[in-house]
Amino acid sequence: MDDLIVQEETDVNKKACGTVIPVFSLRSEDSFGIGDIGDLKKLVDWVKLTGQRIIQVLPVNDTTRTHTWNDSYPYSAISIFALHPLYISIPMLGNLKNVARKACYETIRESLNANDTVDYQAVEQHKTAYYREYFLQEKVRIVRDRNLQKFIDQNRDWLMPYSAFSYLRDKYQTADFSQWETYAQYERQKVEQLCHPKSEAYHDILYLYFIQYTLHTQFEAVATYARANGVILKGDIPIGVNRESVEAWTEPENFNMQGQSGAPPDWFSDTGQNWSFPTYNWEVMAENGFQWWKKRFRQMNLYFDCFRIDHILGFFRIWEIPMDCTEGLCGRFRPALPLSLDEIENYGMRFDKKWTIPHIHIRFLPEIFGEALCQDRTFDPYLSPLDAEHLILNGFCSTQRQIERLFAGDNSPNAQALKNGLMRIANEILFLPDDARITNPCAPYSYHPRINAYRSFVYKTLAEHERQAFDRIYHDFFFYRHNDFWKETALKRLTPLVESTDMLVCGEDLGMIPASVHEVMCKLKILSLELERFSKTSDCEFSNLERLPYLSVCTTSTHDMPTVRAWWKEDRAKTQRYYNQILWREGDAPEECSAEIAEQIIARHLRASSMLTMIPLQDWLAVDDAVKRSDAEAERINVPSNPTHYWNYRMHITLEMLLQNERFNHKISRLITGS
Repeated sequence: MDDLIVQEETDVNKKACGTVIPVFSLRSEDSFGIGDIGDLKKLVDWVKLTGQRIIQVLPVNDTTRTHTWNDSYPYSAISIFALHPLYISIPMLGNLKNVARKACYETIRESLNANDTVDYQAVEQHKTAYYREYFLQEKVRIVRDRNLQKFIDQNRDWLMPYSAFSYLRDKYQTADFSQWETYAQYERQKVEQLCHPKSEAYHDILYLYFIQYTLHTQFEAVATYARANGVILKGDIPIGVNRESVEAWTEPENFNMQGQSGAPPDWFSDTGQNWSFPTYNWEVMAENGFQWWKKRFRQMNLYFDCFRIDHILGFFRIWEIPMDCTEGLCGRFRPALPLSLDEIENYGMRFDKKWTIPHIHIRFLPEIFGEALCQDRTFDPYLSPLDAEHLILNGFCSTQRQIERLFAGDNSPNAQALKNGLMRIANEILFLPDDARITNPCAPYSYHPRINAYRSFVYKTLAEHERQAFDRIYHDFFFYRHNDFWKETALKRLTPLVESTDMLVCGEDLGMIPASVHEVMCKLKILSLELERFSKTSDCEFSNLERLPYLSVCTTSTHDMPTVRAWWKEDRAKTQRYYNQILWREGDAPEECSAEIAEQIIARHLRASSMLTMIPLQDWLAVDDAVKRSDAEAERINVPSNPTHYWNYRMHITLEMLLQNERFNHKISRLITGS
């Protein structure tokens, strides 16, 4: 990466482009129904062949909690160190000597590899079974392997707790460590006893050591291969970890388990995103110089030359959601500067306690529940009078989690309409009380205005002068009050981390961006993320690719968005404006994004002023009608508004086919050289 790292922003000659794709989405003739490290090596060959320089992947850490498709979410790691077992390349691992068993697995492999998407649970079941059979076959050799023992000794601090966690997860059939009896609270001595060679569990522990050793050696070999071929591997660090993870078990002091991290409402979701990860105790992390984060950065450097920090805004402030909420509307920023009662009233708004309690005016009931439920008064058991005109939720359904549980499994239209109405009422708050009084009962009351409260029903009940006062409060609170505060916060956290690594650091800075973000990222030379279709300035619908900051990564799509072809059909009015005003084409925009249009869009991004241009593989394929997938919607990797999305996208063609397609590869090479 050295030749791409610049000291001055004025040096605009060094640029590169590459491909973005999750490892699990790769597909080759050798795949076992899911992409693996061996497939990543083949992708290196294709990237080099077409004149690209970089491969960017999604997080590769282990996410195994349930052994079901729910573990497919790559940003929900159970360990910040352990790699995902499913990414082992079986051809790189070795063959079974038993001819019949080898043939059996080959039949299974061919069946799984023929699937259009990843059958996560089946892949995990059968690949894991293969690993175990191979481990038993080679155990005598494995036990004597000095390199394995060296790996164990060098990584004992994380490898032993991870292996114990994985063993206990399977023994108790839950990753919820509070259910692990005497192991519920982590004790190093107990874990060392569990992992001792004379322990009854040692066979399983050694197997887990072997799996991580195999992943390390395979990934290290591919990283070396990539560097030898002039290809940069770019990793991805998730902002959070699962609340049922090794780190939450072993280092609970670093986490606030009473909060959930997420994102405020944006163009991905009207009610915000709830990732359910615990938030961080940054004050505790700061006491030892953020060693927890520095260890993560060092681990990335084993396999990658640069990396992307997912949701870098979390270093400025995180959107923290109370545990009794399932949506994100009643979250608040942490850290933040809540408003005192005097401040609220100085804006001209006489404070009313009921604005802090979820409630609804009776005149809005038909809009919330529909006429049919209102005529039958179906909601009566769930609501009680607050006063003559307002209703509140009853105690047994006063939170969104209670409401979710009440209607779990009942998918009838009436039940869903009732549930959705009650969920909306649970968000009907104007001000959220700060939780400072939980730790200090003598602390004065203070409040956060609820995000997007101007769209709420309670806002509509305000008098005109109250609305104007609230609008002033809201605007100042969300757009001005925290600028310097969050800038100082981010610099304290990010500066020592960036200084601890030689890798090029990129940040995903999309969403509700504080004004200080650009300044901090420029100061620390952290590359921002830029999209033409996602302008960061309110007065422009589309970003000007020729005026993007040099220290940035330009891309056509992200894993959270529809691909270029799917986006083309999403909003016809916007597509028409893009067609006429950005692509400079006359007439009506075609219904489909043709290969010719896709090629023009990608050529524009390759010419962008950014240091790096990263194109999702699906968008590269879109430039050739003979290569691209017939169904553009099937190329979507994630839908952020769906917290239980199944991450199972796969390439529809193999990497071998891609490598052999001279016409297509020449087109990609021509686009790159032409830029």
